[in-house]
Amino acid sequence: MAKFYCKYCGTSSSSISNLTAFKCPRHPDGDRKGAHALYEGGEKKEYVCKYCGSKSSSLSSLTAFKCPKHPIGDRKGYHSPSR
Repeated sequence: MAKFYCKYCGTSSSSISNLTAFKCPRHPDGDRKGAHALYEGGEKKEYVCKYCGSKSSSLSSLTAFKCPKHPIGDRKGYHSPSR
């Protein structure tokens, strides 16, 4: 069974419609100000932030922390996974 992940917080779901039906706590517009968004990369052993190169073994762990090289400013946004 396939799993689908949110690119903002790493939440997983068995369907895209279920994933995107709920608000995301790490949405760029603010806590629960937008829906979960589909991460379009596949499941990996390691996820890498596209801004700073930080690595994590899970998408949820990577996106849990603020990024020092985020485009809107130092630690003003969360790590964002590369594909």
